Amino acid sequence: MNISFEYYRIFYYVAKYENITKAAMVLKNSQPNVTRIIHILEDQLDCRLFLREPRGLKLTEEGKRLYAHVAIACQHLLDAEAEICRDKNIYAGTIELGVTETALHLFLLQNLHEFQRTYPDIKIRIQNNTTPEILKSLANGRLDLAVVTTPFELGDNMECEDLMTFGEVPAGGPDYAALSDRPMTLKEFRLHSIIGLGYGTASYEYYRKVFIEQHLDYEPAMEVATADLVIPLLQNNLGVGFVPEPLATPFFENGSLVPLTLNVPLPSRKVNMLWDKGRSQSRATATFCNYLRGITKRTAPILDPKTILPNN
Repeated sequence: MNISFEYYRIFYYVAKYENITKAAMVLKNSQPNVTRIIHILEDQLDCRLFLREPRGLKLTEEGKRLYAHVAIACQHLLDAEAEICRDKNIYAGTIELGVTETALHLFLLQNLHEFQRTYPDIKIRIQNNTTPEILKSLANGRLDLAVVTTPFELGDNMECEDLMTFGEVPAGGPDYAALSDRPMTLKEFRLHSIIGLGYGTASYEYYRKVFIEQHLDYEPAMEVATADLVIPLLQNNLGVGFVPEPLATPFFENGSLVPLTLNVPLPSRKVNMLWDKGRSQSRATATFCNYLRGITKRTAPILDPKTILPNN
């Protein structure tokens, strides 16, 4: 099958805007010609790609599957074109960044402002998700870089660097203060309604392994979708849970959370930076990688990206 890439490019914009008129304006083409090309593409693929609705167009199931592939290809070409055009300005570009909730609050959030001030022409698009979903997006080319928390399985084509190490501490609301007078076993701890992230997250896998080592099942009584929901639920005495120590400390100090202790130590966790070593990094991404390395070393030097591009 020999289908012109131009047909796919037109399909990409029609699918993106779900409107032939808008797509024609962006493409600087005529509406009848765009419609004609879509019909030709449908004929050549022998399937219908769009359904007409009162508010515009809607992709069929076949159209959705095609768009999932075409969007990646078109975005890569657009990014490459933009990168070449930016060669005279090495501190410009766009970074597609995947970040977990915990990594965002522990490491990135307080440091993004300085990066933005130093490199105002580098734009960052942040996608927030679980570690497994972020790694999946990184592997299929939807992300340039990932900053996630352990544990995870490192793909064959992935490069990984440590950014920080942190510990997690057991905690509860003020009503659980009586539990803080002595170390508890994990068996005792889980009797008090554990609040935690659900299955499919790095945190869930981390604690599942911790509990398995004690021959116990890890079964949160209340599962939350994002890490930032754990602390408010603990503060309202809805159960006990585990919180990254840097995030928990201010709440221990103001009394809205109570630190609890266990009779077994919890393994430390890490915030890691990952990228696909099989893909060439843009200079914007390389600059950001260097900035994150600088934070890890307690400094963020401004270096020429030509000297800091990671091995690809």
